[in-house]
Amino acid sequence: MTKKYSILFIAMMIMLSSIAQIKYPETRKVTQVDDYFGTKVSDPYRWLEDDKSDETAAWVAAQNKVTQDYLSKIPFREQVRKRLEEMWNYPKYGSPRKEGEYYYYYKNDGLQNQSILYRQKGLEGTPEVFIDPNTMSKDGTAAVGSPAFSQHKKYAGYLIAQAGSDWQEGYVMDVASKKLLDDKIQWIKFSGITWKGDDGFYYSRFPDADEKSKLSRQNQNQAVYYHKLGTPQSSDVLIYEDKAHPLRSATADLTEDERFLLLYISEGTSGTEIWVKDLKSNQKDFSLLIKGFDTQAGVVDNDGDRLLVHTNADAPNYKVVSIDPKNPAKGNWQTIIPTRTKFLSGVGTAGGKLFLNYLEDASSRVYQTNYKGILERQIQLPGIGTAGGFGGYNNDKEIFYTYSSFNYPPAIFRYDIATGKSELFRRAEAKINADNYQTVQSFFTSKDGAKVPMFITYKKGLKLDGNNPTLIYGYGGFNIPSTPGFSISNAFFLEQGGVYVLVNLRGGNEYGEEWHKAGMLQNKQNVFNDLIAAAEFLIKTKYTNPQKLAMRGGSNGGLLIGAVMNQRPDLFKVAIPQVGVMDMLRYHTFTIGHAWATEYGRSDNAEYFPILYKYSPLHNLRKGVKYPATLITTADHDDRVVPAHSFKYAATLQEDNDGTNPTLIRIETKAGHGAGKPTSKQIEETADIWSFIMYNLGMGFR
Repeated sequence: MTKKYSILFIAMMIMLSSIAQIKYPETRKVTQVDDYFGTKVSDPYRWLEDDKSDETAAWVAAQNKVTQDYLSKIPFREQVRKRLEEMWNYPKYGSPRKEGEYYYYYKNDGLQNQSILYRQKGLEGTPEVFIDPNTMSKDGTAAVGSPAFSQHKKYAGYLIAQAGSDWQEGYVMDVASKKLLDDKIQWIKFSGITWKGDDGFYYSRFPDADEKSKLSRQNQNQAVYYHKLGTPQSSDVLIYEDKAHPLRSATADLTEDERFLLLYISEGTSGTEIWVKDLKSNQKDFSLLIKGFDTQAGVVDNDGDRLLVHTNADAPNYKVVSIDPKNPAKGNWQTIIPTRTKFLSGVGTAGGKLFLNYLEDASSRVYQTNYKGILERQIQLPGIGTAGGFGGYNNDKEIFYTYSSFNYPPAIFRYDIATGKSELFRRAEAKINADNYQTVQSFFTSKDGAKVPMFITYKKGLKLDGNNPTLIYGYGGFNIPSTPGFSISNAFFLEQGGVYVLVNLRGGNEYGEEWHKAGMLQNKQNVFNDLIAAAEFLIKTKYTNPQKLAMRGGSNGGLLIGAVMNQRPDLFKVAIPQVGVMDMLRYHTFTIGHAWATEYGRSDNAEYFPILYKYSPLHNLRKGVKYPATLITTADHDDRVVPAHSFKYAATLQEDNDGTNPTLIRIETKAGHGAGKPTSKQIEETADIWSFIMYNLGMGFR
């Protein structure tokens, strides 16, 4: 044994000794028992749901101290952080978008906390800063959404979120002078800005919330308003509300020609109802276009008097139909793009053309047609990966789209709509030699016989000896596909000799609505079975073994990790549940959680309570079990999946775990569910996660 490795070995032995001596903070228990249809369920850590109490704050501080004490003893933690910072530090660009006489695009020099929005006249013009979020907070935690421009590009409206919260405030800028107007809009959540001419815009908001409860209380009574520039928000015109159904959401949109005002109503994350008003004909009231809530639909554009709609009605893989708003019955629909075996994930418009983005085995395929559905060409992409951004205005002659894959850093292509020619416009100079890595797509058989795909990425020359450190990532829900894409974080793990695996679990929509339905509601167990089968496949094919295998997922994916480690704790050495939905009996009582009932069902429903109770991560931990080394992550401003989920789960797991492996929780401050997290916080969190994974998988730093 060399001196270098003997020192590392001694350090690891010392660390292992300290692990066995971890003393977790004591967590007070209360007598709280709920009755679900005759089943008594204890909830001893209910008090941790109060994220504003002094006692909860003290508990958070104590838990973070234990976690940081543990992480500080990992001998290569600082090396991991420094290498991640090096890899992160390269210019990153967003696709340009033409608005009036300017091209607008985002750029991050490398380590800036937030990307800056620039503009320039023409593609060869001199860039100038348009919006810099880094000036809006001292610590880089202010995040700005993409601005919406008024019809003649006179004004730009944009939304600002602070410290990771979903709550936003709206502002308006004069485009020519870059000066802010006095207009300020508050209490916005899950909404955009839709301009009507240059005079004002539509938006959705919730009633005022008090500071103490705004990050946890249930969001109800979202309504649509019209704001006229130069007037106070208190004068905004109410466009739509539905007090009889306080949990429904409502948003407004306009077709590009501003003829049709559209109203989207939903009861959750699946199912849409659409109402329409023809502003050209001075139609007084909205009329029903598509009844909710059994299908998903979205208006693509109007073609004269008719509306083009992307829908899964009688088409699990989606189709595009033309609907006359005056005669919207389904029997009168005209099919423009029929449903196919591939999943039509999205439809964009630009230059009077449709851009159809299909998924074929979770990889992008893009086609251009006219508004009558006649195929003009397939857009040639570099390979198996993910492409996006096929959208613009009807008078555009060109568009810009992005493409990336696991070993293909993001690239921006300039596309000529008339000729179909794509040319590389800008490619990220990521600090990784992509030629050293390869990705293979494999299919495995889940418990019920379903064939499920996965992407496996690793260094070329990998030996299938069953001893490779491997990370499985999964999501599996809410119609969200898991597709190939580049990640600095994952590139670091590949560089360290790890194998990265992305599994296309059911519950997503890689294969359309049937794939989604196979992993939701009463079928949710299929998602967990898929991940378990994926792990078993990787072990069987000699990629890895249970002592070298980690799993990671966030949000709905955090639920996935929690459920799987309960059901198969023997299959994984490390588990990283991030911002997870861990309490399936009470999730719907917080913020926007009620909207997920279309995906999960609710515990106050006799049909779904036993289903939820059977897999809920919080309620299926068992005393004395050897659970994987677990690092739970959450954030104090997460008002999407409130941190109480992770708090209660961590307290229970620390009590029930047999003590062999560490059970830690990392609670970020001034951060939320993930969106808008500043670069500095991303690097610190990523370094802690990879250090924890690598150490517990027996890896060193290369």
